[in-house]
Amino acid sequence: MNLSQPSPSRRLPSIDALRGAVMILMALDHVRDFFHTGAMSFSPTDLSKTTSILFFTRWITHFCLPVFIFTSGTGAFLWWRQSNRTIAQLSRFLWTRGLWLIFLELIVMQFAYNFNISSRYPILLLILWIFGVCMILLAALVRLPMRWLLALSMAIIVLHNGLDRIRISGPAAPLWSLLHRPGLLTFSGKMFLITYTVLPWIAVMAAGFCFGRVLYYEPDVRRRIMRRIGFISIAAFIILRAINAYGDPAPWSSQRFVLSFLNCTKYPASLDFLLMTLGPALLVLAWFDLHPPSRQNPLIVFGRVPLFYFVLHFYLIHVLAVLLAWLRYGNNAFTFMFNPLPSMGGPKQLFPPNFGYSLWAAYLIWIVVVALLYPVCRWFAKVKSTRRSWWLSYL
Repeated sequence: MNLSQPSPSRRLPSIDALRGAVMILMALDHVRDFFHTGAMSFSPTDLSKTTSILFFTRWITHFCLPVFIFTSGTGAFLWWRQSNRTIAQLSRFLWTRGLWLIFLELIVMQFAYNFNISSRYPILLLILWIFGVCMILLAALVRLPMRWLLALSMAIIVLHNGLDRIRISGPAAPLWSLLHRPGLLTFSGKMFLITYTVLPWIAVMAAGFCFGRVLYYEPDVRRRIMRRIGFISIAAFIILRAINAYGDPAPWSSQRFVLSFLNCTKYPASLDFLLMTLGPALLVLAWFDLHPPSRQNPLIVFGRVPLFYFVLHFYLIHVLAVLLAWLRYGNNAFTFMFNPLPSMGGPKQLFPPNFGYSLWAAYLIWIVVVALLYPVCRWFAKVKSTRRSWWLSYL
């Protein structure tokens, strides 16, 4: 099989475009969290309360984290191979970047979520947390032979739902929450909310690392592989979900069948959830590989600066939420808006009844957020492409 060796300085626009697409979708989900009135009182995947449009507004954003984690693994492979770096260099980059992301989650992002530094609220261990933990683990796992790493990642993805019925109490309970069962932990008198568990996500990142090898194949070959894996994953999802016996701890029901069938478990990410999201994502990746967008396309611009975009978009959304609350409630807004919103686990009694806006208003605000982010991210992408400072690789 012939290999196409990408230049060490070359970025792959297909990866950037796919990542940029889910980043735009991610902003929709977070705008919904901060602005939609329904987000303050119920989950959009609660089939007893949700509407179809609200459900799919949430469902489409399920693609975000699997794509982020998978392409992060792929990006680590390309970083390693495109400049002929050693495994030791790769390992060091991964664990230092992982620690950096955990620091950002614990310090920078907590304020973005709450605009409040009070210790009475739980510390949310969310996206940057799981990225950081997985990168630290991957720093050790990359020392395994590639075929072993691929086999291990596939085994965890396929088999981890066999652990769903296990309940662990006592001193080992916190470790089990980190690995497989989301929940609240108490450490040094502080509460930590874990939503993203390690087992499924380290497997996805490791699988993405192994997938990086495919991107060195000739274009027709790699696209064929992407499509094949994508279609097999979608078929496996449909079959497993239809059997309704394994692959997701929440079986579907005949009531609201389509929504129920697609309502797979994200916390922790089930086998069905990963097949449902990564399969179509690989088909989109193959399409972008054949039809790469231009450098100025928002997909490429956002996809080239994912961490910068991520931190900035949370602060922008929260600032807009405070501004609109002030316009609506006057100075009274400052008595409740500097607490976590009910959708983020905050005290609902502090907020006015029916706080929030319609779903269509949330969509409009989402468009505004993406439009405001574009010029700033375009500027920073240019900075990253024209400077070689080491610290830029951590942003």
